[in-house]
Amino acid sequence: MKYIWKSEGKQKYCKECWYSINPPDKPKQRTPVKKVSDKRKKEMSVYDKRRLAFLALNKFCQANLPSCTKVATEVHHKRGRVGDDYLNISTWLAACNSCHRWIELHPIEAKELGLSESRLNIKNE
Repeated sequence: MKYIWKSEGKQKYCKECWYSINPPDKPKQRTPVKKVSDKRKKEMSVYDKRRLAFLALNKFCQANLPSCTKVATEVHHKRGRVGDDYLNISTWLAACNSCHRWIELHPIEAKELGLSESRLNIKNE
């Protein structure tokens, strides 16, 4: 037995009949959120080229910590990778994997050795 689900004018429909005549609208598909913005994609393209050129000019690790392997394979961003510092070669340091890992794990000591810089513009008065 089918129950009357909807009336339209003098016509009466069960749910199945109504949807066979009037199919429901398909839900709109949402556009996925981009993982990387268009601006950052352009910056990354420029960064890749500059990084290769930087490492070609600086083949040896500039950190020279006790566990150093001497061959620079990575770029350490002394002031981080935010804003203009991402593409600013003057804030880069050529480092081997071992030294780069040490710098990232020991930020206070790295700043004392001049291997990292603070992003904050704090003046000691």
